[in-house]
Amino acid sequence: MPIATVNPANGETLRTYEAMGEEEIERRLQLAEATFRTYRTTAFDERARLMHRAADLLEADREEIGKVITTEMGKPVKQARAEAAKCAKAMRWYADHAAELLADEEPAEADVKDSGASRALVRYRPLGPVLAVMPWNFPLWQVIRFAAPALMAGNVGLLKHASNVPQTALYLEDLFHRAGFPEGCFQTLLIGSAAVDDVLRDERVRAATLTGSEPAGRAVASTAGEMIKKTVLELGGSDPFVVMPSADVDRAAEVAVTARTQNAGQSCIAAKRFIVHADVYDAFAARFTEGMKALRVGDPMDEETEVGPLSSEQGVEDLVELVDDAVRGGAEVLCGGERPDGPGWYYPPTVLAGVTREMRIHREEAFGPVATLYRAADLDEAVLIANDTDFGLSSNVWTRDDADVERFVRDLEAGGVYVNGMTASHPAFPFGGVKRSGYGRELSGHGIREFCNITTVWHGA
Repeated sequence: MPIATVNPANGETLRTYEAMGEEEIERRLQLAEATFRTYRTTAFDERARLMHRAADLLEADREEIGKVITTEMGKPVKQARAEAAKCAKAMRWYADHAAELLADEEPAEADVKDSGASRALVRYRPLGPVLAVMPWNFPLWQVIRFAAPALMAGNVGLLKHASNVPQTALYLEDLFHRAGFPEGCFQTLLIGSAAVDDVLRDERVRAATLTGSEPAGRAVASTAGEMIKKTVLELGGSDPFVVMPSADVDRAAEVAVTARTQNAGQSCIAAKRFIVHADVYDAFAARFTEGMKALRVGDPMDEETEVGPLSSEQGVEDLVELVDDAVRGGAEVLCGGERPDGPGWYYPPTVLAGVTREMRIHREEAFGPVATLYRAADLDEAVLIANDTDFGLSSNVWTRDDADVERFVRDLEAGGVYVNGMTASHPAFPFGGVKRSGYGRELSGHGIREFCNITTVWHGA
């Protein structure tokens, strides 16, 4: 895949880039290693000052960078600006909390004495250069939620971004440079996917984090395992959105539309499978379908657009295949379902009912604005359908019954359970999944500690 900016709204190639050669990659690896030796000793106050400065710059740039994001991957420009603001918030959160999150921990006095020590503590130390392999769908946020905690912990970052968002990738390197971070603290590697393996095998790279597809995750995990390097993986998702009889059905349907179609449905944590109790199925299906039909699809630079194009022609073709397969298997199209004529990589908001286990869309992640509806006879069946997937990233549950909530929290196989609301990432809460959705956690204290050397310090009596 070429490294290029191709406008998804019309398919026009706007800018192309040459991939970095071996000499440039080597120069950047040397710089990362050298910078880490000194940056790792900087005080939290200094790191926080730099991170706050970077957040201020990003917030000031949100109009400009928002347009770049929209041009590169098709996100409606209002959502792109909001993404920039969210990143600035997370940067400030880590700047303000990192010292506390990574403060020395002292074991219980009785345990210290029992070990024969006069004193003991646990200290969090940075690992070194961390390689981040990041996707295009949230081209700022996916990177910042790695970069902010990693840099605040004293690590340095090497970014291999998706090849269709090179301008965003270069902007991020420049952002940290303008903020005053030492040269080499955060570098973008303009390389293709084939070059990732060699970089990850380099002994100067101490760990890796990847957000992306299952095949990409397997490749990185395999190499990292061979080299005995720490990894965090955030892969696909097919999140359930369960609606029970006690729910506010109107509100649930309204939120369901946003949960499925934000970023044109190109989100791992988007709700994708809507599992509705039989008692409220008809009412929810009608309201949800009406809301999906009403969405404004169009030019992502238009402030009124709610759903823009998908990021690539391949993305559209993948959706077409999934929907066509479901229809051949007997699924009913309640709205959408046909690719429009004209330029750009658009696909309409679509609702499918009558989906069965034999259909591909039941087993595979639909990365676009296509929702599947399931009718559940009771809570037990709702849980069974929700867990009938290889993924386990997050989940949404709509109910006013506390017993229902406890059951879902206990039994849903997912990294998050969001009750009466849609899944959303926040810097204070851990983010990640189970099963084929990956392992490890981003954000919160859990995320900043993922790439730390957790060190026991023991003093003899």
